Amino acid sequence: MAKPTPLSGFPELLPEARVVEREVIASLSRTFELHGFANIETRVVEPLDRLAKGGEIDKEIYVLRRLQAGDEEGDAAGDRVLGLHFDLTVPFARYVLEHAGHLEFPFRRFQIQPAWRGERPQEGRYRQFTQADVDIVGKDVLPFHHDVEVMRVMVDALDALPIPPVSFQFNNRKLIQGFYRGLGVPDVTAAIRSIDKLDKLPAEAVAGLLVSEAGATSEQAQRCLELASIRVPDSSFVERVRALGVQDDLLEEGLAELAAVVEGCGAGTHRHVSVEANLRIARGLDYYTGTVVEIFMAGYERLKSVGGGGRYDALASDGRATYPGVGVSFGVSRTLIPLLADGVLAGSRPVPSAVLVAVVDEDTRAASTAVADALRSRGIACEVAASAQKFGKQIRYAERRGIPYVWFPHAEGGHEVKDIRSGEQASADPATWAPPTEDLTPQVVSATSTTDVSSTNDSSTNETEQTK
Repeated sequence: MAKPTPLSGFPELLPEARVVEREVIASLSRTFELHGFANIETRVVEPLDRLAKGGEIDKEIYVLRRLQAGDEEGDAAGDRVLGLHFDLTVPFARYVLEHAGHLEFPFRRFQIQPAWRGERPQEGRYRQFTQADVDIVGKDVLPFHHDVEVMRVMVDALDALPIPPVSFQFNNRKLIQGFYRGLGVPDVTAAIRSIDKLDKLPAEAVAGLLVSEAGATSEQAQRCLELASIRVPDSSFVERVRALGVQDDLLEEGLAELAAVVEGCGAGTHRHVSVEANLRIARGLDYYTGTVVEIFMAGYERLKSVGGGGRYDALASDGRATYPGVGVSFGVSRTLIPLLADGVLAGSRPVPSAVLVAVVDEDTRAASTAVADALRSRGIACEVAASAQKFGKQIRYAERRGIPYVWFPHAEGGHEVKDIRSGEQASADPATWAPPTEDLTPQVVSATSTTDVSSTNDSSTNETEQTK
């Protein structure tokens, strides 16, 4: 059999990198659960007609079908075609509609799952990737304070990770819609889509789009660009917007909401998360109706945003009830894989084992296994040496696997344990000995910080338990 070649866009992590991914997911889950969000997992497939309505990526949806589809009863050509979900929002909207009778609203959910998207692979963009979403959904109504709450939850969650500094950049669709409406721009939706291209096109080109696609005059286009240029770390944007001289009730509502989100998310002490009002942020998807956010990571601006989300008032409806919601998504794969490739993050070891129990000879393997069982009964991960080689070779085997301690059972009944990193060796009892906490499980090692994910999250518990 020929050596297999990698599939572009479908990353597979080696064990040491997988340690990082698992610990990051566990950290995110702990923070979400501290705020009372329940975990769900949706199926990986949805009917194609539902997926095609969920975003402008029809050409990127992977279709799922059996190789012999159509040959047996139940696989007729008229049956619904299934596709792999390309994000977690579309399946979540379906989940809410399908299970509404069993859910308590407002429903607080977080979801961390893979998704699939058939786009051109590049750094930060993969055909299979993991996302972490957190949302609150109401039935018919959802008070605005949930916008602040959800955004603060993700601020806390990312602040607990040993990643480079991240910036939450907020805007509000009511603010920009009200501004364009008050300004008299004929096609407000087209104007929003044009402004959303400012990260790809120069201002002059966007001004041209505002004129050609949104029907704005040259003067109106310049005023739209003036609005988009406002970017501050506090609520001072309110007076700057009002100074532009545009009046509209929806604009005032958006200003008040954005100020509340920026002040609410900026409150408290954060290690490496900053908050800004950035009135260029638009998010082109039409279903956003209020708060919108993009998340950027320092030093990795080339990835564009590593997360985003916002308020959606009519994403899900069954004809009798409407389910408004607000949520934010963090790209786990999008963020971690470049950091792993650059050596910014790494696992402290590729295996969970903290101890290798040496084997004197095959006749005493049972005694070594008994030592391992005693350690495991107290939560210490360990393994027994694969063969009864000389102790030097068993130590080198532990080094290759990244196992920090080697346990030596003695025929006369005594035991010794050696830290093979320092060379220190001492007597030990399998019923009482334990490694230092930092050696008990693999840790995430950051090139910019010596703090691991677990200890970071634990130290921030008091902050993340505050009511939002």
